[in-house]
Amino acid sequence: MKKCLRPALLILTLCALVTPCWTRAADKKYTVALIPGLTTDAFYITMHRGAQAAADALGVELIFQGAPEFNPVQQVPVLNAIIGRKPDAILIAPTDKTQLIEPLKKAAAAGIAVITVDTFIGDGHYQTGSGDADFPLSYIASDNILGGQIAARALAKAIDDKGKVYVSNVKPGISTTDQREQGFKEEMKKHSNITVLETQFNDDDANKAASQLQSVYARNPDLAGVFGANLFSAVGAAAGVKQANATGKIKVAAFDAPKSIVDQIKSGEIEMTIAQHPAEIGYYGIMTAYAHLTGQSVPPLIGTGFTVIDKKNADDPAVKKFIYSD
Repeated sequence: MKKCLRPALLILTLCALVTPCWTRAADKKYTVALIPGLTTDAFYITMHRGAQAAADALGVELIFQGAPEFNPVQQVPVLNAIIGRKPDAILIAPTDKTQLIEPLKKAAAAGIAVITVDTFIGDGHYQTGSGDADFPLSYIASDNILGGQIAARALAKAIDDKGKVYVSNVKPGISTTDQREQGFKEEMKKHSNITVLETQFNDDDANKAASQLQSVYARNPDLAGVFGANLFSAVGAAAGVKQANATGKIKVAAFDAPKSIVDQIKSGEIEMTIAQHPAEIGYYGIMTAYAHLTGQSVPPLIGTGFTVIDKKNADDPAVKKFIYSD
């Protein structure tokens, strides 16, 4: 397994890489484009703020441009427009791990450094010398498999380690949510009294996720829990539970931590959530791009952290700082 550079070591490493290069910043002003999965999500807004903080510190011009929906059909034209502006580097959250390979190859062929953030292309293993998706320099994200495992443990505890559960997911082919589902199911195999039902794919539509919850519950009146693999999946599932008058009976575990999710944790509609650290992802993305552009080698995989938020710690100042900006 490829080693993943963790935040504490990363800070020391990147500081060592860029410190000798501060004097070069005045000689050339680099331009880096950040293309999020979508522009309206608090996760990517927070990532943008982290990236802007690093860009300001390094004298980098940051372009933030994306589509209003998490959809490769909408993201590819944005990517093509950015390539036309010829930035020095692109940080991108690919909306599909297969469909974005060829469009990103065009960026690399144009001499633009490519770094993926949050999501990846191919299998996320870059600079290996094999495969058609190993050309990005680095992949920067939280450990989504581990996040799914932790969500499974928390949900298992909440339902007293027995009953039926399922995953509410977006659609196959999105690297992060695929991995969260993988981690969740791997962990649930260790809980012999819990049955994992068929995954429900909602196309990032909270209303569809709510309707699916009610359908699953109608077929399985002993349903005990659901894992929402992203924001809209969790919000929709929680709404479905509420509409079915099953709040408290069916426990909801979420992934991501905008204020709306945290409010639902406090109200008891959602049991817990996994908060990623998107500001770190954006910050390290700029630092990594800058290190590469100033002639330094960079790690192909950088892992950022996450924090578990539940009703007990939701108001803790040390935890509240990880709630996403909107």
